[in-house]
Amino acid sequence: MPSFTPIETPRLILRPWRDADREPFAALNADPIVMRHFPQTIGRDASDAFIDRMIALAERNGYSFAAIESRADGAFLGMAGIGDVNFDAPFGPAVEIGWRLPRHAWGRGIASEAARAWLRYGFTTAGLESIVSFTATTNERSEAVMRRIGMVRAEPPTFDHPLLPDGHPLRRHLLYVITRHRWAATLRHPQGGDVIRESSGPSIRRD
Repeated sequence: MPSFTPIETPRLILRPWRDADREPFAALNADPIVMRHFPQTIGRDASDAFIDRMIALAERNGYSFAAIESRADGAFLGMAGIGDVNFDAPFGPAVEIGWRLPRHAWGRGIASEAARAWLRYGFTTAGLESIVSFTATTNERSEAVMRRIGMVRAEPPTFDHPLLPDGHPLRRHLLYVITRHRWAATLRHPQGGDVIRESSGPSIRRD
């Protein structure tokens, strides 16, 4: 049985994983351009294991990183979702939001559309008080999505990812946050990152 009811947006269906997703997800994870802000590409076995973990987490928590499907033609467009931060983070415990899309889905607003739907799910259905997002400081594309969906830089705004060694070029990460209160405000003022200021998504799940 699905662990959560699929979420529909104007262009997308955010749904539990299917076996048919495994091949295109593995291709996404093997693409060095998609994974350039990650420590390395991911092979098929690790990619399948990730899906298995997400299925188990969704069954346990009612949410996880899940598949994105095009409503127009049923195409697999990557993943997005929310999940517990699974490392010893200086800002933890926390729930993060993230996304990872194939290159052909970039530049179309899909990550933002999926992320906004998951924020709504997190703050309404899951009852969360705040959600974070983080990525390597070099990942301008994902940072732009964070701002677009109404997130703001946390305080402190950066951290060193503890799973990456000293000197690693991706170790320094940006940290963004959105509270339930700010999210509600962005519904009234949807232009995003600069509408309201307040102190408050490793690059493992990003474009």
